[in-house]
Amino acid sequence: MAAAGSSPSIVEYFGGEDGYRCGYCKNESGNLSHGMWAHSMTVQDYQDLIDRGWRRSGKYVYKPIMNQTCCPQYTIRCQALHFQISKSHKKVLKKMLKFISKGDVSKAPNEEEPMDSHIEDAVVCDFAHKSESQVSQSELTPLSVDHTERVENEDKDTEETKEEVNEQKVESGSLQICADQDKPVPGEPSHSAKIVHAPPKPGKGADLSKPPCRKAKDIRKERKLQKLLQKQMCTLEGSQLQAGDQVLLSQNSKSKTNQPKTIEDFVFVSLPDDAPHKLEFTRFLCDSPLEAENAPDGPDCGYGSFHQQYWLDGKIVAVGVIDILPYCVSSVYLYYDPDYSFLSLGVYSALREIAFTRQLHEKAPDLSFYYMGFYIHSCPKMRYKGQYKPSDLLCPETYVWTPIEQCLPLLEHSKYCRFNQDVKAVDEGRVRELGRVRVLHKRTVMPYSVYKKRRKGPSDEAIVQQYASLVGQTCSERMLLFRS
Repeated sequence: MAAAGSSPSIVEYFGGEDGYRCGYCKNESGNLSHGMWAHSMTVQDYQDLIDRGWRRSGKYVYKPIMNQTCCPQYTIRCQALHFQISKSHKKVLKKMLKFISKGDVSKAPNEEEPMDSHIEDAVVCDFAHKSESQVSQSELTPLSVDHTERVENEDKDTEETKEEVNEQKVESGSLQICADQDKPVPGEPSHSAKIVHAPPKPGKGADLSKPPCRKAKDIRKERKLQKLLQKQMCTLEGSQLQAGDQVLLSQNSKSKTNQPKTIEDFVFVSLPDDAPHKLEFTRFLCDSPLEAENAPDGPDCGYGSFHQQYWLDGKIVAVGVIDILPYCVSSVYLYYDPDYSFLSLGVYSALREIAFTRQLHEKAPDLSFYYMGFYIHSCPKMRYKGQYKPSDLLCPETYVWTPIEQCLPLLEHSKYCRFNQDVKAVDEGRVRELGRVRVLHKRTVMPYSVYKKRRKGPSDEAIVQQYASLVGQTCSERMLLFRS
């Protein structure tokens, strides 16, 4: 999908037989990967590379040697259009809304949340914070849209404690963390009220003579449904409904009442005028090897690398780096102010990026996935990425996507797995003609077949073959491999 007249990707391949320290298991030399330096890269080439297990950190692009590295790293993507928001995700979004709209601070003791999808491998880049005076109000996008349901009336979700990976490894002790309390619903007993039941006989368990316990959430929904039916019946006073009409009315009301909320229902909500805090966002192109591109059928912001800045009351509290590619939004890493770790900014930013992906899809139909970097099953702290459902893992041998639910049983038995169960399946993108690999030599672009004849000194065919097999035939014919 390279734009007309755009420059080709130029890469310098380094191989990668030497091991280095693993940031996950701390093995001093167990982390093995192939690497190359991207002097420049088109968004289509990078899209194709990450679909073959590559990943960028700044201008360095690397691919773990999956069957040798100590902690295999599987490319993971979330199907953003079908994203199923979980209870723990709802909790994070509600916590942010309560903080902004009412100033409430969650006080869950020792609560930690996983951070961005790739912060472990982030390198120091040339990011510079913009002061408030450098950003015009027109660049800021406020949290917006529907205010029909107040946060305090939402059902309380079950707490799920997770580990939060903080790039600075700083734990904030300046904030007291407390648990939110739901306001009592009129006509219902308070959560603090004690309800005494006759204990069951010893050894008999629950009292089977009584109906099974029901969740307060289900009871509230039933009461809302009953009230809705009563109102609709009143409006039809003086006339009788046929039995079939009554059933239809009940079904329609129930379907509306039980309709699950989407991520947009939590992310894009307007706030009261007297909200004590103001959360705003701004997006800037940032320096990276990816060449910025625009296409008629692409997103309005174009393709490329962006800083997504999170501003709270005029202060920048987090910056996410994302790549907007032809088929996905790829999360690179996140910087955040540790003083605001109580807001679970890593999870919150990931959820906003999923919602952003869904927005971009409306203008760019091919863009429908959210890439979260690598899933590392052998590192328990990195398994949280599998909670963004539905998600797929990339087969390290055939480069086909497999639902994560099918991969997990395999990973429980072996840290390295081929997910494609078709034993006859091969890498469809493998190199078939090495001579067609494009090379940049002495400022001249040529196929490898020509370069091979002109080259003086020992043959470099083995290293070029390795490079081509890793990037695939398509990329090897588009990108320029720099050879001195």
